[in-house]
Amino acid sequence: MTNRQVPDDFPREPDQGSVTGVQPKLLVREVDGRYQSGLTDEQLWERYDACEDLASQLSAYVSRKIATAGLSRDVALTRAEKGVRLKVDAGEWDFSQGEVAWVMKRTRQLLLAASDS
Repeated sequence: MTNRQVPDDFPREPDQGSVTGVQPKLLVREVDGRYQSGLTDEQLWERYDACEDLASQLSAYVSRKIATAGLSRDVALTRAEKGVRLKVDAGEWDFSQGEVAWVMKRTRQLLLAASDS
């Protein structure tokens, strides 16, 4: 069974959105008979799981680039982050800016852990 605990440093940003009209609006949705403005626990877990998976894939990718192209860790990470941000900015990947920052931080942690082994 998996531990479904989201780390405290993972971003918990509310859903972004807008509604037209003159008067201010509060964006909420009904979940199990209650109005909620943030992510449900399940949605938060799914976003975390996707980010953790991406960080793991990026760690392996950056490790390969360091080994095969002779790049330094910082250069390889910078290039990987640029690629991720391009995908997000183009709308191909659905990650918030906070999630991208977390993914890159987590990728660094995974690389350091692998190099310490």
